[in-house]
Amino acid sequence: MNDELAGPRTVDLAIGEDLHGRRLDQALARLLPQSSRAALQGLIRDGRVALNGAAVSQKTKVSVGDAVRVNFPAVRAREDLAEAIALDILHQDEDVIVLDKPAGLVVHPGAGNADGTLMNALLHHDRRLGALPRAGIVHRLDKDTSGVMVVARNEAARRTLVDALGARQVHRSYRAVCAGRMIAGGTVDAPIGRHRVNRLRMAVTSAGREAVSHYRVMERFTAHTHVEVELETGRTHQIRVHMAHIGHALVGDGLYAGRSRLPAGVSDAVRDAVSTFPRQALHAVRLQFEHPRDGKTVSFDSPLPADFEALLARLRDAGE
Repeated sequence: MNDELAGPRTVDLAIGEDLHGRRLDQALARLLPQSSRAALQGLIRDGRVALNGAAVSQKTKVSVGDAVRVNFPAVRAREDLAEAIALDILHQDEDVIVLDKPAGLVVHPGAGNADGTLMNALLHHDRRLGALPRAGIVHRLDKDTSGVMVVARNEAARRTLVDALGARQVHRSYRAVCAGRMIAGGTVDAPIGRHRVNRLRMAVTSAGREAVSHYRVMERFTAHTHVEVELETGRTHQIRVHMAHIGHALVGDGLYAGRSRLPAGVSDAVRDAVSTFPRQALHAVRLQFEHPRDGKTVSFDSPLPADFEALLARLRDAGE
């Protein structure tokens, strides 16, 4: 094993009005979305987080104007985590990698996915990414969601992209095939939080975080609709939760769609296409952001994958 030590770093943060009264660990999770809640709690327990110059517990409530300093320890870039997994790279320069993630590829290692992930592939592609939190990954796509993503290649670019995401300056467009025939597009403005019973699910809840999705109709079929969705926020499973919330769950979404109830008269071909689609019909088609090096707006597109196109073709051919 060949590890390379990456030096410690300090991050200074300020508590805004939206975080007033929250626990310190909750506030940090909002301010540092690239770090897990468990990791941040560990830093607090180790005395690496100071609130107004003093070490405190994770349950301490924060107030507007509070100053928080987080001292991240040195980490090792683990070369033994690198795996030779092919990447479909759309663009690469000294600051960013823009890639097209296939469905079925997990982004981060975790329970049940210790290897074979996008992070493992990135560490093989560029060993220097091992010195960055999560190998430079600043946002994620669900395992079975395909499409365009951006990865930072250095700390300055990572910080710029994280800040841009928090300021809603990164524009993300998705395509989805939903159950039901939509009359028109619209906006879903409904907070999302962890489901009270099933911890694998997210749900619309008054205790959740603000979540806003804008959608427009691309094609209408008898019992399904092809839509484009623009994210204003980026909550976990946001599109899947929001579309299910308004009664138009994504085709193939076993977590949120429930039992498929197609209306009478729908052809056997359509029933077969929908029931056998192996994942949620969701694809990240476009990503636009200001490049961290020069601030110029850049945009990258990912074509609809073959399985998504085949699903649409079946719906069209069936005369829906």
